[in-house]
Amino acid sequence: MSKKKIEKPADPGEISQTAAEEVKEEKKEEKIDEDPVAALRKENEELKASVAKEKDDYLRLMADFENFRRHSAEAKLELVGTANADIIKGILPVLDDCERALKMLKDADDKVALEGTELIYNKLMAYLKTKGLEIIKALDEKFDTDFHEAVAQIPVPEEEKKGLVYDVVQTGYTLSGKVIRYAKVVVGI
Repeated sequence: MSKKKIEKPADPGEISQTAAEEVKEEKKEEKIDEDPVAALRKENEELKASVAKEKDDYLRLMADFENFRRHSAEAKLELVGTANADIIKGILPVLDDCERALKMLKDADDKVALEGTELIYNKLMAYLKTKGLEIIKALDEKFDTDFHEAVAQIPVPEEEKKGLVYDVVQTGYTLSGKVIRYAKVVVGI
């Protein structure tokens, strides 16, 4: 206990306020001295809880960042894929023209023009196949609305040809498994 000089109050029945505060401080000091281990344990538990909360917050933040990074990467890939699809869709009319030219040149006597056109068509198709372009097989296949668009129906005498694609008006294509142009077909009924 500290020894401080206590002023004598004017009224002997009253204790000065400073003396009462000194008594309270002494009791606090005694309390702390009485159970220091319990106080340290309590502080330790509080610190553990604080560290656990901070760790949880950190892990959540890292998980959010990983999700953001993954979504950003997926968005970039989708953007590139969409750009490729747009470019390839623009080239499809050129492929159609090459197919028409090949059909016409097969009936003509000009073998050099036929070979040149086949060479151009084959090189273009080979390149587009490396980018994921595939032709939708349609002729004599079962009509499938996931890949074919019926532009006409024609009666067929054979029962086994009903519901099958009778003729292909325009070739359809898929790009990396997604249809970018449906095959326009004539269906036998």
